[in-house]
Amino acid sequence: MVGLGLFSSETAIKSVSVSFRIPYFTQWGQSLLVCGSVPSLGSWNVRRGLQLSPVNEGSDLIWRGSIDVSSGFECEYSYYVVDDDKNVLRSEMGKKRKLLLPDSIQDGEIVEFHDLWQTGSDALPFTSAFKDVIFRNTSSLIVERPLGVLQNKLGLDDLVLVHFKICCPNIDEGTSVYVIGSPQKLGQWKTEGGLKLSYAGDSIWQADCVMGKEDFPIKYRYGKYDNAGHFAIEIGSNRELSVETLCNQARYVFLSDGMLREMPWRGSGMAIPMFSVRSEDDIGVGEFLDLKLLVDWAVASGFHLVQLLPINDTSVHKMWWDSYPYSSLSVFALHPLYLRIQALSENIPEEIKQEIVKAKETLDLKDVDYEATMSTKLSIAKKIFSLEKDLILKSSSFQEFFSENEEWLKPYAAFCFLRDFFDTSNHSQWGRFSHFSEEKLEKLVSEDSPHYSIICFHYYIQYHLHVQLSEAAEYARKKGVVLKGDLPIGVDRNSVDTWVYPNLFRMNTSTGAPPDYFDKNGQNWGFPTYNWEEMSKDNYGWWRGRLTQMAKYFTAYRIDHILGFFRIWELPEHSLTGLVGKFRPSIPLSQEELEKEGIWDFDRLSRPYIRQEFLQEKFGSSWTIIAALFLNECEKGHYEFKEDCNTEKKIASKLKECTGKSLLFGSEAELRLNLFDLLRNIVLIRDPEDACKFYPRFNLEDTTSFNDLDDHSKNVMRRLYYDYYFHRQENLWRQNALKTLPVLLNSSDMLSCGEDLGLIPSCVHPVMQELGLIGLRIQRMPNESDLEFGIPSQYGYMTVCAPSCHDCSTMRAWWEEDEERRRRFFKTVVGSNKLPPSKCIPEIAYFIIRQHVESPSMWAIFPLQDLLALKNEYTARPATEETINDPTNPKHYWRFRSHVTLEALLKDQELKTAIKDLVRGSGRAYPRDHEETLAASDQRNQSPALTSTKVQPNGGVSQKETIAVL
Repeated sequence: MVGLGLFSSETAIKSVSVSFRIPYFTQWGQSLLVCGSVPSLGSWNVRRGLQLSPVNEGSDLIWRGSIDVSSGFECEYSYYVVDDDKNVLRSEMGKKRKLLLPDSIQDGEIVEFHDLWQTGSDALPFTSAFKDVIFRNTSSLIVERPLGVLQNKLGLDDLVLVHFKICCPNIDEGTSVYVIGSPQKLGQWKTEGGLKLSYAGDSIWQADCVMGKEDFPIKYRYGKYDNAGHFAIEIGSNRELSVETLCNQARYVFLSDGMLREMPWRGSGMAIPMFSVRSEDDIGVGEFLDLKLLVDWAVASGFHLVQLLPINDTSVHKMWWDSYPYSSLSVFALHPLYLRIQALSENIPEEIKQEIVKAKETLDLKDVDYEATMSTKLSIAKKIFSLEKDLILKSSSFQEFFSENEEWLKPYAAFCFLRDFFDTSNHSQWGRFSHFSEEKLEKLVSEDSPHYSIICFHYYIQYHLHVQLSEAAEYARKKGVVLKGDLPIGVDRNSVDTWVYPNLFRMNTSTGAPPDYFDKNGQNWGFPTYNWEEMSKDNYGWWRGRLTQMAKYFTAYRIDHILGFFRIWELPEHSLTGLVGKFRPSIPLSQEELEKEGIWDFDRLSRPYIRQEFLQEKFGSSWTIIAALFLNECEKGHYEFKEDCNTEKKIASKLKECTGKSLLFGSEAELRLNLFDLLRNIVLIRDPEDACKFYPRFNLEDTTSFNDLDDHSKNVMRRLYYDYYFHRQENLWRQNALKTLPVLLNSSDMLSCGEDLGLIPSCVHPVMQELGLIGLRIQRMPNESDLEFGIPSQYGYMTVCAPSCHDCSTMRAWWEEDEERRRRFFKTVVGSNKLPPSKCIPEIAYFIIRQHVESPSMWAIFPLQDLLALKNEYTARPATEETINDPTNPKHYWRFRSHVTLEALLKDQELKTAIKDLVRGSGRAYPRDHEETLAASDQRNQSPALTSTKVQPNGGVSQKETIAVL
């Protein structure tokens, strides 16, 4: 901003008093301060900011403070909650506030700024999803009056100039914003006498009104007036400005009234992994350019959003294991799998065209053949590359792409070359290249390198992927469709990122999740955990880079496993399952703490508790063989694992060796499970980095080690277990999230959603609410412990609701899985005592989908498979084949493909109409098609703006009508 800092407290003529006023309730030991861009407000050093003082005004707690400045003063500022030592506990979300004092304000005047705390939800309309896509019409408005320009001047001493300011991010062409209220100058609540506001840019509308003291208290509201003569006044109670709220002799009052309070905007969308899309042009898998067709179908079906799974390169193993989209080879590179070969060049030779035609026919399979598709695409791409590499690599568009991305592109290309050269992604096996250095990298990728052509091929692929995805992303924006990406919580331990930035990862650990809905034994994802302390040194630059890269293509994103930013479930690198882990960070149980409670035998509690009768029970007559191979008898009737099999990885390896030599009877899987159970039969986990610290084993009461303890020890361990998992970590985890998540949110202007499923600490949802993060609600996984099925009509506004997701069975498969559960759902949710159909017939699908679109959630997003269940024609495929992921299987093959092409779906008017009617009937916003737009050119569609107000479902077919159909 021009002129910032020109009027410092040292040099300015102190002629105008600026007073800040903001209502905010704090806890004991907390206070508010205002910090800004000038020295008198701390120059963005919060410790030097202006401390505000609390004042009770009726039932409100108001914080006030003032500074002396000159007329014409301007700066930016924000409010902060701090403790007694001025440590920041929380800060406002959204844009920095702008303070501009008009030159017309005379010396000696007092100017009051009446502000409202900006929450995370207040910032949502300024995310690219809304600003550039959904509310994009507002961006074409012309600024009528810049901020800081007063249109009225004060004369008499008993007059007060009130500056009204409101944010209205969603407004149609030809619509104006007014304020009406109790004084005559505000129309005495009549529209025709109201005060019209001028557009100031950035969705801000403002106007001035000179009031006499007799006009106070002023009661008022804002509203929108369209070109058809309709006035829509904002919802909620009247706003009020009274003389008592003004400080003595203040004659200028600048109101910052937040958002215009309209019914909250609600939208809908569909979700499908990129690899699951099927079109007439793809080769074996969905491709980025297919997104244009997907966007067309979304618009025709009334949707505003298309959601994908991660699309980063995962080709670590160069086999089908790489189908797992959450194990990134690089967090920046796009996956070659989604490349459209035909779009690489306009001059593809005829023989290559025929090869492409043959590949299309060969790979037109029911499911994705990951390995064949990858090898085929790269093989053909290399042939085209050899023909046109000089032309492309010298083009201005490639040079621009390279210069913008070379920081990650060079290491990525080098990594891919070395992976193929050494036939492994395990960079510890790369000899002198095991340890990354800029010097080695530059030699490897230089034009003089004998491998330069191979390196350039990887540049070439990434360039075309960028071009194709950018084309699809721009198409989505123009069509008014939010493209939503996915931010994985981890990276593969053999990745470009762990090679280049090893200091950012704890390579001797593994991430996962404790036992939950998905897996009673927990999950082990295999990713190394993050070294957050190291990441903080450059303000989380690696994360900021990831988000900046994503924002080139997406206008919204899902934060995978958002709990990982509060705490992560950390496992030893030698673990295969996810049960015996600990939270990082967390406050462990100290040896001193345990001793005070009368717990002394730490070896008994932290080592596998194995008695002879356990072995006999698990292995029957074979127990002696198992004992001889895997165990040592440490005392009579008690055993311990041998050194060569005292971890899960060692057990699995030795078990494979023994079964290969026919030394054991029974299945290898069953033997492994029983041996793992013995290994995990502990009560405490000893910290590998500090032997005097311990962590309670998850579900410790399920172990025989716990059940054999004396009553005193049991009671102590129960209490400490509950404290560790549900109490003592909450403040630590909250502070951890408030260090990391704001950095992510401020790294881009994308709309952020958090996947908050699983074991949810009580601190999570308040932090998400504070930061304006949208949560996820899956009906079969309710947050409420006393509910078996979630109630969509009771979901909060700041949520995405869905009947299923990629990590669980589809709506149809879930319906067919469990007859008793199906009956309970039919009775409690549908409200029918009839025997439910055994299959998820279209009427059932309609009921469940209608429940979700009518929910108060900001977004209702449906997997494509669930939408296809609305029509019998698309349910011939067995429901179990439509599941995308099985979280209980770490080696699951991610290969589901839709059995219907996008072209066929676009021609299915019946399905599109059924979905659009559901969306439209629910009161959710929907994109109009061309014919509807022409018919409604004089009555433009007005979508309500975002607020945090809760909306009740409306429209659609009633529950009774649906039940009657069933």
